[in-house]
Amino acid sequence: MRQYKLFVVIRSSLKDADRKKLFDGIKDLLGKVKIGKVDEWGQKPLAYPIKHEVSGVFAKIEFEGEQLAESLEKKLLANDNILRHLLLRN
Repeated sequence: MRQYKLFVVIRSSLKDADRKKLFDGIKDLLGKVKIGKVDEWGQKPLAYPIKHEVSGVFAKIEFEGEQLAESLEKKLLANDNILRHLLLRN
């Protein structure tokens, strides 16, 4: 099994309930993988405005799996509440 880390920056203007729904949606997008750890680093200022936001909520999701959904990247980009993301494979 391959190990992955997904780093996301989410709009800070989202309410806690909406942010929780967004994380659940991301977990659903990942498909059949074993979710290890979800670290929410909290709200931090951005170096430059992204989509008119000056701060964002940073989070890291660690997971293991054989194969990721091919449309994962497109769906992460299409979500307006995700400002930036980075997917790393170990």
